Amino acid sequence: MKQILLGAVALGALAPAAMAEVVRFELTGPPRPALEGRSFGAVGPYVEIRARATIALDSADPRNAVIADIDRAPRNAQGRVEATADVIILRPADLSRGNGTLLVEPPNRGRRIITQVLNDSSAAGTTRLEQAGDAGNAWTFRQGMTLAWVGWQGDSTPGPQGMKVQVPRIAGITGPSREEFVFDNTTNPAIGTLTYPVADPASIVLTVRARQEDARQTPAGLTYRLLDGDRIEITRPAGFDAGAIYEMTYTARDPLVLGMGFSAFRDVTAFLRREGSDANPLAVNGRSTVTATMGMGISQSGRFLRDYLHLGFNEDTRGRPVFDGLVAHIPGSRRTFMNVRWAQPGRNPSDHTDRLYAADQFPFTYATTTDPLTGARDGLLRRCRITNTCPRVFQTDTEFEFWGARGSLTYTDAAGRHVDLPREVRGYMMTGHPHYAVAQAVANRNPMCQMSMNPLQAGAPTRALVAALEAWVREGAEPPASRVPMLAHGTLVAAADNPAIPGMPRLTSWTPAPLLDTSKNPPAVVGSYPILFPRLDADGNAIGGLRTPVIEAPRATYTGWNPRAAGFGEGALCTNQGGVIPFAATRAERQAANDPRPSIEERWPSQAAYVAAVRASAERLQAERLLLAEDVQAIVAAAEANTLARLPAR
Repeated sequence: MKQILLGAVALGALAPAAMAEVVRFELTGPPRPALEGRSFGAVGPYVEIRARATIALDSADPRNAVIADIDRAPRNAQGRVEATADVIILRPADLSRGNGTLLVEPPNRGRRIITQVLNDSSAAGTTRLEQAGDAGNAWTFRQGMTLAWVGWQGDSTPGPQGMKVQVPRIAGITGPSREEFVFDNTTNPAIGTLTYPVADPASIVLTVRARQEDARQTPAGLTYRLLDGDRIEITRPAGFDAGAIYEMTYTARDPLVLGMGFSAFRDVTAFLRREGSDANPLAVNGRSTVTATMGMGISQSGRFLRDYLHLGFNEDTRGRPVFDGLVAHIPGSRRTFMNVRWAQPGRNPSDHTDRLYAADQFPFTYATTTDPLTGARDGLLRRCRITNTCPRVFQTDTEFEFWGARGSLTYTDAAGRHVDLPREVRGYMMTGHPHYAVAQAVANRNPMCQMSMNPLQAGAPTRALVAALEAWVREGAEPPASRVPMLAHGTLVAAADNPAIPGMPRLTSWTPAPLLDTSKNPPAVVGSYPILFPRLDADGNAIGGLRTPVIEAPRATYTGWNPRAAGFGEGALCTNQGGVIPFAATRAERQAANDPRPSIEERWPSQAAYVAAVRASAERLQAERLLLAEDVQAIVAAAEANTLARLPAR
């Protein structure tokens, strides 16, 4: 193992910009050709660098003191608190041929997934990023960007390709913890993994209920046994379906200082951005080659970035900004359940699962507003405004986030009134899209959900927006205006108004926004915040947001929601899913089905007319910098091939 030490002696010899918080940067092997040596035009080939970075924090520094329990964490010989993060870098082999942009992704549950969005890589390819084909359309590599990943989640146990941060565990502390399991299968008995070891087996209380709103039960036949320090075997009782909610409360021991994941992400990125010594694999001739730093988090890691901003971590320990720009992709109005004792950052509060984990409490929006339930005054940018370290921010949600992740609270105050985004922030909703889909997706059935699965993938508009953010931070080029449903535009409404369409179930449930009393275990709901929804057109497609050609020239209704089917907690939202209901092919077929939506033949009298409508929509979005030229060509080609709608062949 090649090891580069940045200890106290070495720091004295480094340039003044040396980052004292990164005390070791250890390569776990020599740099190697990336993606089987594939070359990307003028940029050339890339190399892969794998490392482990150790940070050492002064717990008294106000920038670190915000971390829960850091004052109780064990210290090294210098009195600092250490954590070690996995790091992976893909950079041009010849750094002079790169464009100077460092794009850092906080991994999603230990996984690298950014190229699945920006490069349309396959699911296997984006995790692996080893074979030439894993680069997908190679958009990020053709731009000359350096991609980096820094592990931040300290409670996960990722597989061979997974990334994490090792944080201190505080031995001897006990306290109340809680686990929730929704197995979505009928395996009996079922195995659940605990985040923290059990301190007192007699403290365990296990209950079951069908839906979040139901009373907790301890029926005959519900039993458990501890298998080892972090697993429980649950024998499931009769009378509950595959989607039943099993909740375990218990006295746990030895909490992790998981908030150090924020500082690891901050300090390793700052090191790569500013360190000029040979310790930094992005430095040449005594200077870092990074000229712009952007971060992009997706889903869980998009929520992480919202929390990172809220807690003030975009200020490094020398008072300088870390990121110039951030893309929080598909977070909704949520943050993370991370910077608390007994944290579980993997929790994802939704309609049916994890609803009582405090991962999405006030503040919800970037502007500073007042919580009408508590009187607190806060906003996601409040701290960075004080220190003048706010990045420019794009929040890119899909329509699912407005149904399943309280997305409207990003664009209203906590009383449900319109709020303007701050000058540093733009918001975009990908109309008609589910939370996440791969570029290769086609509508299909999932037995857990009532409608066919919405297959739309947000890669094309997201690429254009990342390019626009890069131009904003580099050149000051004004980005496209926000494209989200808003009260001020009449496109955000107080009640779901889906039209009566054959095959469309009635929507009766969505993810609420509760105010929680976390002094109780399980937490108690003591209030709620108003949730608003996208206004729909007569086809059932949302009117507001960034409407791509598949919505502007539709062949189906694409929803951002999809209820669970019978046997899986019927009626609650299928987590992260949307639905799709194709239009009838002919007027006769439509009339026979009593479908109010015009058929395809009524909308498009010829294939040429359909392609022309798609082309006009795509070119309009290109003019507004919401699609790239190469994606306009690909979209038109897909329309010509009748694959743009991603529907199965009739």
